[in-house]
Amino acid sequence: MKFEGSEMLIIFSSLIILMVLMMMILIYVGFLRKKTELVLQKQQNELKFSQELALSQIEMREQTLSYVGRELHDDIGQKLSVAKMMTNKMNATLQPDVQVLAKELSELLSECITDIRNLSKTFNTDQIEHVGLIDSIEREVQRIEKLDFITVRFVFNSHDIDINPKHALILFRMVQECLNNVLKHSRSKKLEIFLDDGDESLDIRIVDFGVGIPKNLATEGSGLRNIKNRASIIKAEFLISSELNEGTEIRIVYPKK
Repeated sequence: MKFEGSEMLIIFSSLIILMVLMMMILIYVGFLRKKTELVLQKQQNELKFSQELALSQIEMREQTLSYVGRELHDDIGQKLSVAKMMTNKMNATLQPDVQVLAKELSELLSECITDIRNLSKTFNTDQIEHVGLIDSIEREVQRIEKLDFITVRFVFNSHDIDINPKHALILFRMVQECLNNVLKHSRSKKLEIFLDDGDESLDIRIVDFGVGIPKNLATEGSGLRNIKNRASIIKAEFLISSELNEGTEIRIVYPKK
């Protein structure tokens, strides 16, 4: 009987120890799960904060660009228009040889007025959202072609892109930033833009044939960081493929669903 009592005591003690160990394991697992949830929540909050901060910076930048666009159109554009009218009015009273110069000055003022109006449209947020992504890119292409040192080819499979107008604006700013980088840094004589509007995504490729992007600038350039920040806001994928002296291809993939 004593032997059986000892066995029962050992079994009972073992069960108690096992239960305590299981409780400790469950508590530890719960602690790890809670800690993981807190870490994930913190990461999500930091990501949300960074996205909201980037979005607010973009909105402030867009407001500034819209203000500059309106000032260009309403103030400087109007003054140049008045200067052109005054030049035309003076033309009748001038000597024939001076009239030639006045006519050339009037034509130059007309070109300046057109350029300023086109430039103001690329700055004006409301205008871009109204005309759509394709027309906005086409205007930017026309502006670049007037510089007369690089040829641009723009290919797209659909004119009416059915996406959120706010996202279309962000995509246009990304394309605009990429094109400006090509003009400033690539030394390319040719530029190609491809836009493929699919059912599930919008695929934009910008290809130049210039000097390429050094590896340190491909990740550290402030302009590229701005583009990546914009891409993260609309959950778009931003890819760069570049080889020195062989050119650069930039790809933006925007998920439509």
